[in-house]
Amino acid sequence: MDQIEKYIEELMEKSTPDRPIWNIEKIMQGLKSTWNYIDGCMIKAILEMYAITKEDKYLKFADDFIDCKELNIDNVNAGKTLFELFDLTGKEKYRKAIDLVYSQVAQMPRTKEGNFWHKNIYPDQVWLDGLYMCQPFYMEYETRFHDKKNYDDIFRQFFNVEKNMRDPKTGLYYHAYDSSRAMFWCDRVTGLSQNFWLRALGWFSMALLDTLDKTDASAAGESYEKLKQIFVELMDAMLKYQDESGMWYQVVNFGGMDKNYLETSGSSIMAYALLKGVRLGFLSESYRAYGEKAFHGICDNYLSTDENGNLHLGGICLVAGLGGANRRPGTYEPVVKDDAKGVGPFLLAYTEMLRLKK
Repeated sequence: MDQIEKYIEELMEKSTPDRPIWNIEKIMQGLKSTWNYIDGCMIKAILEMYAITKEDKYLKFADDFIDCKELNIDNVNAGKTLFELFDLTGKEKYRKAIDLVYSQVAQMPRTKEGNFWHKNIYPDQVWLDGLYMCQPFYMEYETRFHDKKNYDDIFRQFFNVEKNMRDPKTGLYYHAYDSSRAMFWCDRVTGLSQNFWLRALGWFSMALLDTLDKTDASAAGESYEKLKQIFVELMDAMLKYQDESGMWYQVVNFGGMDKNYLETSGSSIMAYALLKGVRLGFLSESYRAYGEKAFHGICDNYLSTDENGNLHLGGICLVAGLGGANRRPGTYEPVVKDDAKGVGPFLLAYTEMLRLKK
């Protein structure tokens, strides 16, 4: 455990707001990092470390990091950290930024079913990870600042995903859904993409869990219970595909097939979801062992020390989207180390492991 905290400190020491060492995608492209969901995931993990340890270095890093960012944020997921920073620092600029992010939620285009588009460049499309990028922020704002007026909208978007994207045979969710049936990757009848991609399933798991965590259950009624059931059923479905190593494969249901591999980011998210699900009481105590097995499996397989004694986290899928100029299929793409799409979830899982000790 001490090694992992040393790893966190090394990442913070080597990072600046315009060039965080964990944003491998931007570094490979030779671009400066702008405020995005990757940074948001990392800062969330660092704030979790502060919540557990109360060591000022974590809060200072998070506050300094976001202080240097432009606060006309166009990425809703990154806005989730603003609630905590507002509560911890009392800085009015964070409250204003929260309102700004929320104003953008209201402007998002929607599919005919009522779900937010994944992005403007992906019209009429719903991707699993999009639920994580928006809904927990949306729910926390509604709970804290908007008298829960749009609870039904948030729940409906999740229920649409369960209706349209869940495979009844496996209990898994397809990566994406095209409401218009126009994209090359979608089934012309169902509108669904072909594969069950681990990290997308992970983001969706976190979306369910973190949205439930920010909901006033007494105000949500049956919708809250239904969302909790969707989360539990997804955990049960994922456990059927957990490898003996404790991890999951990049394409979840094709374990052991050519080019498929045990993937770090999605496995980390599943460890986090299982452990936090138990801690919050959404899952029974028996699920804890699966989360611990996943965390230890990642450490055994992909956490290694180089010749200088520095820790590195490998086995991270860099990107695996759909469409674009390269007509991406959402399966096997570059594998890297120390990228925040893996490091952030790994550190979040680590904070849940620390909470177990307490």
